[in-house]
Parts: sequence; structure tokens; C-alpha cells
Amino acid sequence: MKFTRKLLSVPRIYKRIISMSVDMLGLWFVSVLAIWLRFGESVFPITGYVPAIVLLGFLALPIFITRGLYRAVIRYIGYQFAMTVLSSVTVLFVLWAAAIFLFDLKYPRSAIIITWLLALFFIGITRLAARWALSDRLVNRRTACKPRSVAIFGAGSSGKQLLSAIKKIHGIKVIGFLDDDLHLQKHDIDAIRVYCRSDLTQLIEVYGVTEVFLAIPSLSQPLRKNIIEWLEPYPVKVSTLPSIDEIVSGKVSFSDIREVAIEDLLGRDAVPPLESLLSYCITDKVVMVTGAGGSIGSELCRQVLRRSPKVVILYEMSEFALYNIESELKRIHGFESTELISILGSVLDETKLTRLFSLYSVDTIYHAAAYKHVPIVEHNMEDGLRNNTFGTHILAKTAGQAHIKNFVLISTDKAVRPTNVMGASKRLAEMALQALQVEFPQTRFVMVRFGNVLGSSGSVIPLFRKQIAEGGPVTVTHKEITRYFMTIPEAASLVIQAGSMGKGGDVFVLDMGEPVKIAELAQKVINLSGLSVVNEQGEGDIEIQYTGLRPGEKLYEELLIGNNVGGTEHPRIMKANEDFLSYSEFVKVLQQLDIALAHYEMDKVFQYLTMFVSGFKHEGAMVDYLGNKPS
Repeated sequence: MKFTRKLLSVPRIYKRIISMSVDMLGLWFVSVLAIWLRFGESVFPITGYVPAIVLLGFLALPIFITRGLYRAVIRYIGYQFAMTVLSSVTVLFVLWAAAIFLFDLKYPRSAIIITWLLALFFIGITRLAARWALSDRLVNRRTACKPRSVAIFGAGSSGKQLLSAIKKIHGIKVIGFLDDDLHLQKHDIDAIRVYCRSDLTQLIEVYGVTEVFLAIPSLSQPLRKNIIEWLEPYPVKVSTLPSIDEIVSGKVSFSDIREVAIEDLLGRDAVPPLESLLSYCITDKVVMVTGAGGSIGSELCRQVLRRSPKVVILYEMSEFALYNIESELKRIHGFESTELISILGSVLDETKLTRLFSLYSVDTIYHAAAYKHVPIVEHNMEDGLRNNTFGTHILAKTAGQAHIKNFVLISTDKAVRPTNVMGASKRLAEMALQALQVEFPQTRFVMVRFGNVLGSSGSVIPLFRKQIAEGGPVTVTHKEITRYFMTIPEAASLVIQAGSMGKGGDVFVLDMGEPVKIAELAQKVINLSGLSVVNEQGEGDIEIQYTGLRPGEKLYEELLIGNNVGGTEHPRIMKANEDFLSYSEFVKVLQQLDIALAHYEMDKVFQYLTMFVSGFKHEGAMVDYLGNKPS
């Protein structure tokens, strides 16, 4: 093992020199051996044959180099390499035989074919021996690492390609396929048996299967959910292939196995977007995204770029976040004609915004900049209100004054009957746009309201997986807490489409599907990791702990304040009809809030929020951003 590892660490140039030396010496040896096999001991001494023998060794090197025999990584060579060996050795012997006849070198003509066969055997067997000695599997066995026993669900073309990919990965052993197709069951695919679902228990108990790979990338979401829910009670980790779109586009390969995404558990297929709505506010236009480095803002930037805008302005307060999204977008090929402009700035900077709009003639703004984490805003109320409410008002008012055509606000379900300052600040932001619509009818102000997005910063799923990796416990605030979930790409796509609808002042609500209990979500993540939840008797792997609701946190989120809702041309987008203040009344509210915040009079802040935000009932810690209780 030590020798193997030392050999693996040798620089590649030295490995090639060793290979060439072995080949030259080996060819000289087989040429002598061929003569001996043909004529026996009577042919010795062979002094007269030395020039032809020496020529064979030196002629081999340039031919083998040009044919690529020394470019291949020995421990990863496959069947195609055998054809390279055959063709290279054959070319060598054709040229060598021609040289013998041309220069009248002394070598038995009848021994040339024997020498060719021996050379083929020698060159091939030395490569195979080196591949065996240096293979990852052998190194793995020598280090006494027991391979993981896995099963593949899906014996179709994707399953076969996954099997081929796994064979190149050390430390994994495929025990069998699982498939619902009766015609495939009890048959072998590449020496691997296909089983039915009921055989999984046997595979776990007898063969020690600890993981199941789902090789069904093109399956619909409801069917995928059904399979995952069937696997959940078994003590196996469930992993999956990427989507077929990602594989076809070349972003990933069949060896890119992932943990099961929680969106697979939501069980609904994405509705195809309406192309006209996606392009209406973007194509050949100057588009600005605020909060461009955030989870929603960055996805908006990606999708905006695909619709061929003239200019994309990335507006972001964090230098690090701005650098990341700018670098990512510049790496995307095919959109070089779109100009990217990165601006560091705050939505509270009215002077900067005015100059920006004047300089670049912005057509559309997607306003995703916001402080959105409920507990953080609860303890930083002034900053949350100023950024989310005052900042939105300043940005929207400046946009109206600059005659910008489209303004889309990314809102939240927490704005509906809020129990926290973050939700109240977003409802006030909506009210700002509703009031400004009357003042600036030439600008179309649109608000899009939706719930939690999977994978965003602060999302529970990455937290659960981190806690599981650390051995637990997994923390949930309340046993009954329920949330709506949507993927980031789906949410961004629906935001763009909703932003192209309406006449102005509209509040659009995204259909988030069925609400999900966070406790059940935590249990599914634990089970699909191949572990069990600790029960009342203390048996199991990972404990779920309930920590209590955080300041301002609701058990259930809503998407509508009232029941006055209508449909739109898109099946996942609804239109809400919400009451709002006139612009003069709204400005008075902001003035009162500004004075109260400036003097840290948080009791007055809560009083104003209760008066002007429909359904506001604060259930937080009622402290300001310095942690002081209101007087």
C-alpha cells in the first residue's frame, strides 16, 4: 500500500519515462523470445539480429507517443484504450517490417508475426497490471475501507448510466436495481439483479444496503414524491440524480448524486411559464434589481439575463454579495451583448437613485432589497422599518418622478395580519406603492406576495442538514408551526410574470401549494438521511427539540388579508384587492414613524403600526434595536 501511494505521488513526467523504458526493454525481450520460440536454442547467439531488435525498441517510442499511449491515466484506462494499443502496436510492426525489408536487416521473417503477438500481449498486460495495482478500488481495499452497499431505483437508461458512473467511483458497491416494471424484475442488467419494491427489506437485512439512489430524473413530481414517501420508513439514505434538464444541458453528469431535495416532497410539477409575460418588462430594456446579491435578487438577475435585456443594473448594499453575483453573471456565456453595471448603494440614498435613473434611463425595477429575518428585525426595529418601508418609499417615489415604466416589489406573506415588525414594514411598503400609483399613473407599481423559498438564506433545510451532520438535535420552534414553501427559481419566474400583469397598484399573490408542517419536514429530512428520530423511549439517532416560538413568529402564515381575490391569466398567480391610504395620509404616517424612531419611542411605533397596518398584533419581545424595552 505504501509503495502504491508513493507511486501515485510520482510526477507524471517520471511515470512516462518509466513506461517508455519498460516498453523499450520489453520489446527487445519479446523480439528475442520470438526467435527462440521459432528456432529454439540453435539460433543462438543472435548477434546478427541486434540491429533489427534495437530498431524495434527505438521505433516504438515516437509511434507510441504520437498515438497517445503515454497520455492516458493508467488507473482509469478502459476498453477503448485496448483498441489504441492494438492499432499502435500494429502500426509499429508494419513500419518495422518495412524497414527490415528496405534496409535488408537480418531478422527471421517467420518470427515477425510471433513478435507482433508477443508485443501485443506484453504492452496490454503491463497496462492492465498497472491499472490493477493503481486502481482506487484496490487502494481502498488495502486501507480496509468497506464499500457502501447501495441500490438504484430505476432500471431504465438513466439507471444504467448511473451504474456505469458508479463503477468508476471507489467505495460504492451496487447490490441491485429496484423497479416497478414487471418485465424487468428478476432479470440482470450488467450482472446486477433487478428487484421489486418488496425486496428492499431483504436487500437491507441480507446485503447491508444503506443508501438508495433515485435514477428517475424525468419522473413527474407527484410520482417522485410517492417513491420518496415509500422509502422514508426504511433505514436508508435517499439520494437522487439531478433533473433531466440539467443533465441534457451539460450542467451536471450522471455521477452527480445529490441528497433528495425537499422540493421533491412538495409533490407538484412547476407550471410552464408564459413566455410573453417573462419578456414583457425585460427584453431590450434597462432593468435594475435591488438586493441583487440576495437569494431572490440573484435568481432574478439570472432569469432577467436570459431574456436579453439591454442593460442590467445590479444594485446592492453588500460589496461581497455584489462581487459574487457580478462574477457569476459574467461567467454565463451567450449574453455578452448585455451590459452589466454594478452599483454599491442603499435604497435610502435618494440623491444617488435620482442620478442613477437619469443616467441610465431605467425601464424596469425589481425591488428585492429588504431585511427579512423576523427575529433580527425584531431586535433591530428602526433599521428594519427604515430599510423596508422608508427605503421602498424613497425608491418608488424616485422611480415615479423619473417616469420609470415598471416597478415590482417583492413582498411576503408575513405582511398579512403581521405579528412582527418585519411583516408590518413590508405591508407599509406595499401601501407606499399603492398610494404612489395614484400620484404617478405613468409608472406601473406592482407588488408580489409569497411565502418561504427553499434554499434562501435562513431557510430551515440547510439548518436541519447541518444539525443532522453534527449529530443533532434538530431544532423546531413549535410542533404545530406551518409554512408555505416554493423553490427560488419558481418564485423568481412567477415574480417576473406577475410583474408583467395588471394596470398598476396591484397586489399579486403566488399560489404556494399546500402548507407544510415544519416538524414533519424535519422528520422527513432525518429519515431520508438514513437515520431515525428519537422516540419517547429514547430510541433513535436524532432528537427533535422544540424551542418555542421566536419573537414575532406566527404559527400559520396567510397570503390574503381579506377574501376578495381574483384569478389571472396564470394558474399560479392570483390578484388580491387590499385597502390602502391616500398618498398624503401615508406621508403623515411616515412622518410620525420617523419622529418616533428618531427618539427611540418604540411604544409610539407600535401604536402607529397598530393604527395603520391592518390586523397588526405584535407578539414579539417589544424591544428596540439596542435591546431596550420601551418606556
